[in-house]
Amino acid sequence: MNYPNLRKKGIPAMVSFKKAGIEDIALIRELSLKIWPQTYSAILTPVQMDYMLEMMYSPSSLNEQMVQKQHIFIIAYHNEEAVGFASYSHTDASAGSHYRLHKIYVLPSMQGTGLGKKMIEHIISIIIPLGAVSLELNVNRHNKAKGFYEKQGFSIVREEDIDIGNGYFMNDYIMKKTL
Repeated sequence: MNYPNLRKKGIPAMVSFKKAGIEDIALIRELSLKIWPQTYSAILTPVQMDYMLEMMYSPSSLNEQMVQKQHIFIIAYHNEEAVGFASYSHTDASAGSHYRLHKIYVLPSMQGTGLGKKMIEHIISIIIPLGAVSLELNVNRHNKAKGFYEKQGFSIVREEDIDIGNGYFMNDYIMKKTL
């Protein structure tokens, strides 16, 4: 899907999204290695960041997310250059048509351009015809992205501390948007 008129310093640009496959794992990993250090340097120690990157973005972890966990990944392109990615999935069917946004990341040079908003709108445009009634996500309680999510209509429903091993915890807000 193409989205014209994404603004970067007042210059119209073309944005498109592609559903990612196993063949895109290296690209997703490459993007995460460019995005995470600037996104989390004020929140995580370098050692914890390295641990989490390996835990969530190693080729085997990304493969597991795509194949076993059935997370759907999309890659955002700006003028044909990969500039971000997201992943989402349907949650437990017994809970109704609820979806979870697992990841959404944009290169620092593209933040503030409206790309993140377009990525969320793109995902919502896919899941609403599937019967989605809500979209939920986790965000670190110290991550400035919380304000971005609030502007997109998400609100905090609870806090959660997730033990991710090695003595590390993800201290998150669970945020939800009713569709």
